[in-house]
Order: sequence, then structure tokens, then C-alpha cells
Amino acid sequence: MSGTMRALVLRRHGTLEDLEVVTDHPKPTATDGHVVIRVRASSFNYHDVFTVRGMPGIKVPLPVIIGLDMAGEIVEIGAGVGGWKVGDRVLVNPLDRKVGLMGEMLDGGMAEYCRVSAEQLIAMPAHVTFEQAAALPVAYGTAHRMLITHDTIRKGERVLILGASGGVGTGCVILAKMLGAEVIACASSESKLARLKEMGADEVIDYTKVDFSKWAVERYGKPQRRTHVGGVDVVINFTGGDTWVPSLKCVKRGGKVLVCGATAGHDPKEDLRYIWTFELKVMGSNSFYDENLRDLMDLIARGRFQPVIDTVLPLEKAAEGLRQIQDRTVIGKVIVTP
Repeated sequence: MSGTMRALVLRRHGTLEDLEVVTDHPKPTATDGHVVIRVRASSFNYHDVFTVRGMPGIKVPLPVIIGLDMAGEIVEIGAGVGGWKVGDRVLVNPLDRKVGLMGEMLDGGMAEYCRVSAEQLIAMPAHVTFEQAAALPVAYGTAHRMLITHDTIRKGERVLILGASGGVGTGCVILAKMLGAEVIACASSESKLARLKEMGADEVIDYTKVDFSKWAVERYGKPQRRTHVGGVDVVINFTGGDTWVPSLKCVKRGGKVLVCGATAGHDPKEDLRYIWTFELKVMGSNSFYDENLRDLMDLIARGRFQPVIDTVLPLEKAAEGLRQIQDRTVIGKVIVTP
């Protein structure tokens, strides 16, 4: 394979204005142990915003094509690759275990073509679309591992989800409802709250107007130290920052706080009294694995799960899609079709 392709390229860290759609980026070729895919869909995550800005301690080899999540068709196969053929439909696990993340340490999915290690390929079921598959890895894969793999939610439990309108958040709402939980979803606008109710959330809170922790205490009672009365059973908090201590205050004795990120700050004020006094379980969950993505695609193929896609954009408008992620104006995922 030779020639050029269209791609969304980051040449220097800064703002979204530093992203550029080019038409003359060299097409990749298949090397040993790798394939080239024709990218049919790629999705953004807030991680892409951090990549554009630059992250302390992470040296991104610029220029780089951003975009962690992608799905497409194999168009070229390198030496030493077995079990795959040209035309196979594949979802890509964005983690290359030898190098790092696609779209950060390696060119990612915001381009017409991408070179991928064969170890990262996951076969797509026939009834899963490229857009659905590309929505999954970083957001829904993370939610699936946190709730399903770690077995953290029980039927009938009250589960309060912060940041419920984003990719991970909508995944948590849908999966928690599948598990039979009572879901309290927190978001920042009336339109987001309405959409979350449509997804099945039992209660919704506009956290810009209402203190979610006080709301939970008023609704379910103050958590008691010597009984299991009051509060919610689980808080899902991948926000961190100023939401951390309020999260601890509204969980019942023996309850859980689930953490898979810290988009608003990784070093929040702490109050350990709540953790020991109420015997809280703070449980971390990191990333996702192939089995999470396979299970999610199986759920989609069987009609039991549907990733929430806010909008689908052409590559030329990709930077605007990332701006929507940055400004937190979307519900679910932004998909780009290069």
C-alpha cells in the first residue's frame, strides 16, 4: 500500500486549534505482526483532550494522529500474522502492550487508515455496526469492567452516578439498570437529564443547581454508623476533585465508592473518618480487556445493549466533535467516520 490519506494530526501540544486535518499524510504499510485497517469509525474520549493539551510525565511522539477507539476492515496483512484475512471486520483494542496507547504513543483512528498490531484485533459480530463498535473501548469497556467484571452492583441497590451523561457515565447507567439497580444519574442540564431518564435512570439530579450529596441524604435518610439505614449503596465517581468528600457523605454503612478516573482532579481533599466510621469500600477499576469488549459486542448483537451515540461527524469536522467533548455538551459518544 502506498500513497497518502486524510488524517487529523496533532503537531504540537496546546488547544484544539492545534489539530489539523491534512490530505497528504503517508498511508501506513503492514509490518511484521501488524495489519492495516481501513478505519470506518473512530470515537473521541476525554483522554484525547488531555493528549492535545499535553500531560505531565507523558512524552507524546509528535506529530501524531489522535483517536484511541476505532473499528474497520483489514486491507493489508503483514508477515507473521495468522487467523485474519483481508476484509475481516475488526474492533481495535487501543492498547498496544509493547508501545502504549493508540492516538498517543502511536498513530490512532482519526484517519482513513491505521496500522495495528494483530494482537489488538477483536472480531466484530455480523450485527454490530462500525459506529457501535468504535463507541465501546475506553468508555463502555471501562464501565463494563467496573460493574460487571468486578461484580460491584446488586439488584435493588441504589446507585448514584456522577458525570452520567458522558461515555463512561451512560455506560454505567445502562449496565446498572441491566443489573436491576435503582439509578440516580447526575448531569449538568435539563436536556441531559431528560435523555438520562429515557435511558432508564430512576432519578436525575442537576448538580449545577442541587448538592447531590444533600439530595441523597434528604431522599434516603442520613447514613447511620451502627445500622445499614440511610444513604445510597453505591456512588460511581470518576470525577474526583470537589465531589470526593460529598460522595463519601452520602453512602450507607458498608457501601461502595467505585473509581475509574478523576477528570476534575486526582488529588482531592480527603476525610478518612467516613471510610472507617461507615466501613466504606473504595474500589478502583482500571481500563478494560478484550473480554469486556467481546461481551459488549455480544450484548449489542443480541439486542440487549445499545451504546449512546450523540453525533456522527465526517473527519473534516472532527475537531468540532472533540470540542463538544471538552465542553461537556454531549450525551454519550462522538463518532467520526474518516
